[in-house]
Amino acid sequence: MEQQIIKGEDFTESRLEQGDYELCAFNGCDFSSSDLSGINFLDCTFTTCNFSNAILKNTLFQDSTFKECKMLGLHFENCNQLGLTVSFENCQLDHASFYQVRLSRTIFKDTKLQGVDFTQSDLRNCKFEQCDLLQATFENSNLERADFREACNYTIDPEINRINGALFALPSVVGLLSKYDIKIETV
Repeated sequence: MEQQIIKGEDFTESRLEQGDYELCAFNGCDFSSSDLSGINFLDCTFTTCNFSNAILKNTLFQDSTFKECKMLGLHFENCNQLGLTVSFENCQLDHASFYQVRLSRTIFKDTKLQGVDFTQSDLRNCKFEQCDLLQATFENSNLERADFREACNYTIDPEINRINGALFALPSVVGLLSKYDIKIETV
């Protein structure tokens, strides 16, 4: 399917037809708990869609954009990793998992990422603009040149993550020191 606009469809009852979707726009669709296994989305845009708890086994999102989407509990590590390129704007990605996923250059803008698992992820050159990373997990992650200047509530251990060239700003930068249980005061 190419260059189609799909509006207000409920895929919780009937499964989205398997195949390739190229240059399609999905607006207000409900994919929650749907099985999207093996479907390829190429240059697609998703606006105000609900993907919560959808099954993403071998699902391909290539050059796909998500805007104002609810995406709770998704396991992006189950996606087809070859060509995975996504961006998120004003989305809710709480409790999603990007375990060992390559996301370099991904833009997260105005997005809630609470409780997200970024363990062993490649987040080089990613931008976290106005993102809430409360209780997000970063372990053995590559955060080189990632931009956290506008992010808040993150806790990152520099001893177990690669942070060379990463960008941070006050006051949130104290999230790099939280494991030391120290008190920081402004003068």
